[in-house]
Amino acid sequence: MRLTSNRAGRWAAAHRRAAGQLAAGLPVLPVLIVTVIVLVDLTGGAGMICLPLLVAAPALAATTNGPRGVLCVGLLATVLGALLGTKAGVPERELAAVLSALLAVTAASALASALRGRRERVLAAVRTVAETAQHALLQPVPETVGPFQVAVRYSAAAAEARIGGDLYALVSTPHGVRLIVGDVRGKGLPAVSTAALVLGVFREAAYDEPDLLAVVGRIERSLARNLGADDFVTAVVAGYPGTGDQLEVVNCGHAPPLLISASGEVVAVEPTHPAPPLGLRALSAQAPHLQLLPFADGDQLLLYTDGVTEARDHAREFYPLAEGVARHACDEPARTLTALHDELLGHVGGRLHDDAALLLLRKRTMAEPVLAQSRTEVGSEVRSELGLQTATRSAHRVTPPEWTRMP
Repeated sequence: MRLTSNRAGRWAAAHRRAAGQLAAGLPVLPVLIVTVIVLVDLTGGAGMICLPLLVAAPALAATTNGPRGVLCVGLLATVLGALLGTKAGVPERELAAVLSALLAVTAASALASALRGRRERVLAAVRTVAETAQHALLQPVPETVGPFQVAVRYSAAAAEARIGGDLYALVSTPHGVRLIVGDVRGKGLPAVSTAALVLGVFREAAYDEPDLLAVVGRIERSLARNLGADDFVTAVVAGYPGTGDQLEVVNCGHAPPLLISASGEVVAVEPTHPAPPLGLRALSAQAPHLQLLPFADGDQLLLYTDGVTEARDHAREFYPLAEGVARHACDEPARTLTALHDELLGHVGGRLHDDAALLLLRKRTMAEPVLAQSRTEVGSEVRSELGLQTATRSAHRVTPPEWTRMP
């Protein structure tokens, strides 16, 4: 009895899956076109006038369905066309010519559908590889590093867009905290490969070079050896030596970061000496310059890519990032970026057509580390009383960036 019920359940599940697949792949619109043509012929007696219109059904099915659906629609149209032609008394030679043309269009449409499906599968596989590589490159950043709170938000482009080369990294080194946000020219796997090169050189040089300009120089020399003549990378490289109230900033052709003061004022940090993007220094006599940026307790610095500022709404208006930052800035970088991201998606109607990266750095005030330390001490006492052994696991919490895939 149990074996019979199991078999019945499997058969029922198989029938449901088959019905679901059939419903998902059913060429509704082509079948509807065939039905309309048949009804017009039956009610109006059009005869030979309507029969050639049946070729539209398999041609349309090729744009939305696979070869099997195209063949089903073509055979349906052929059988109904033969019946209608015989009923209307169409001469055999003319009817044979129409049906032959219908079968030829069906075969060509089935072939076109098969080629389209193959291209879509190849494109999907390439896009998946590029996304995986890009996600592996953009490693998680710590929520807190030194005196800073950090948050990152990355949004991948819409499904029909190609993978971009947005990049970011933040590392704590013997020379202080250093970070980079950049954008590689181009799309696809070549852009991801260039982003991997930049991030690899940055992470290595950030530890080795005490001078931030030397870090930028290492990246420039590596790109000069590996990039093509038309390729380049725009980037902002910043660093905090570990003491004082200043950030070191080097802007290489990138969008100016936004400085949010503790009072809420938002100012674009324009470079004092504009420099070309990384990889193009040989074409220009301008070299990057180190810019010292006052950065007091409670100040924040927002670095971003052009996918944010070049996002347009239905009226072709750009997203006003500075105004959005002024509206949503708060003492929690993660909450600020979440609000900005939601507003950005609302501005573009829910679909980004370019990758968008946001990195927000906030310097804690003098009172905040004391509060965090007191909470840690209280928590340690409670955990010790309960006999728990997980006190050190949450000392340095690292969270990955929030990834968003547009529908």
